[in-house]
Amino acid sequence: MTPRGRPGPLSHPTPSRHDLELRAAARHFGRRRFLSLTAAAASLAFSTNLPATGAARAAELEPAKISDNPFTLGVASGDPMPTTALLWTRLAPAPFEEGGGLNGRTVAVQWEVATDERFASVVRSGIKVAFPEYNHSLHVEVKGLDPDHDYYYRFKTGRWISDKGRTRTSPAPSAAAPSLTFAAVSCQAYHDGYFTAHRHLAGEDVDVVFHLGDYLYEYAVNAAGGARGYTDRKLPDVFNREATTLADYRLRYALYKSDPDLRAVHAAHPFVVTWDDHETENNYAGPIDEKNDPPEEFLLRRAAAYRAYWENQPLRSAQLPKGPDCRLYRSLAWGTLARFDVLDTRQYRSDQAYGDTQHVPGPESDDPKRTITGDAQEKWLIDGWRESGALWNVVPQQVCFSQRRLDLNPVAKLSMDAWDGYRASRDRVLAGAKAAGVDNLMVLTGDVHVGYAFDIKDRFDDPDSRTLGTEIVATSIASGKDGADRPGNWETYTKANPHLKFYNGRRGYVRVELGRKAARADFRTVSAVTKPNAPVTTAASFVTEVGSPGLKPA
Repeated sequence: MTPRGRPGPLSHPTPSRHDLELRAAARHFGRRRFLSLTAAAASLAFSTNLPATGAARAAELEPAKISDNPFTLGVASGDPMPTTALLWTRLAPAPFEEGGGLNGRTVAVQWEVATDERFASVVRSGIKVAFPEYNHSLHVEVKGLDPDHDYYYRFKTGRWISDKGRTRTSPAPSAAAPSLTFAAVSCQAYHDGYFTAHRHLAGEDVDVVFHLGDYLYEYAVNAAGGARGYTDRKLPDVFNREATTLADYRLRYALYKSDPDLRAVHAAHPFVVTWDDHETENNYAGPIDEKNDPPEEFLLRRAAAYRAYWENQPLRSAQLPKGPDCRLYRSLAWGTLARFDVLDTRQYRSDQAYGDTQHVPGPESDDPKRTITGDAQEKWLIDGWRESGALWNVVPQQVCFSQRRLDLNPVAKLSMDAWDGYRASRDRVLAGAKAAGVDNLMVLTGDVHVGYAFDIKDRFDDPDSRTLGTEIVATSIASGKDGADRPGNWETYTKANPHLKFYNGRRGYVRVELGRKAARADFRTVSAVTKPNAPVTTAASFVTEVGSPGLKPA
């Protein structure tokens, strides 16, 4: 997150003839009518000329003759379910070229799932076709697996074999799973440093990783890799501009996924992903971008960004975008132990109040019509809680949920980009949680490049009010560079927010163990990211007990 109005880092590519025609149409039709026309045009542009199911010809199922390794971007798995696994890879023998070096070819790829790392016991296998229309990405939904089980997977084409990955299935819906260990990560600006925390997380014994947004940044990356300061290599100029087109976003994912630490953590653990703003554009709100460009223009950019996101993440076909729209919010379960309601607080939100500046609350921000989730998602979340039989109800999402007073004034300034800028929305969600009888609520958050631990209060301005749950804020993987254990505003924030139990500004991740009696959160941090190979330590640990919300030092 950066303040609205921050100038774009570098130049934009020349608009295409199609873009210029759309802009001319905008002037002719007027904004509201053209907004609907552009949404339809974007949907059409990103859904036509796509391969139909079973479109591969028999000749295309022959082994591919690819001279260079096509598995340069690694493998991944996502969204664990009891009897299915979602596997991902993308073919790119030349990852920093448009088309990945495959020149529009259609490539058949074999996949295998085994119960052992050596693939002596292969239990499922098949062939999937990588189409150029999807940038040669593969999303394989493997069915018929056993619940609560570890599996290994890999891909093959021609003489090339991918790295192996580990995934796992979740317990059966009625299973009383005794525990679950997961990690939460966010905000990995390539140009701010190395993904050392990912390398450490790859070696952790966790069941699943939740990525809470800002998987990549649209900002330019110079030849030296920004703060990485490469001296033994030089990145292509194609990255030295802000990403705005489909080709730009696809190449930016290739840059990020070329990082060995990111590839390692994806291979080690299944991921559950959701986006924040930088996967598209800083601090956008629905159809409104940071620079207040015409929404009809921004929707075209959003369609490109959403398409590239799906192509490069372990997501199922249900999350395939339709132009500038994508149903990313969804629920997952871990037996009866936990329900995870993954939110999208970008696509449906009202525009930030008061110009997205730090501001005291007022009529504009507290308008009851304002929403950060949109009406449909808010109803979906609360209805899901009413139906939930899980012991823990966990909400992975993007921006700070708890109140965060930014100064010591009697009426403090708040962030208009976080839930503090949408207090009516937060009040409705908490009222829904109370009405549904949610006793063990945990919110997972990213965005702010620091680690926080909050008690979620019934009335945040009254420290003695009832504690309704806990919020665990995962610091960034790299964004913000090295950081500090106590940032300059540490004393102000801890005094202004009695419900803030922990604040640390280093990079890293959070490891959480959910049990039947309590949950434990370990804040794992690295000392630096501007230099590789920093060690990892535990900055602090907290527990919260079942039936007794509130964080206590472990």
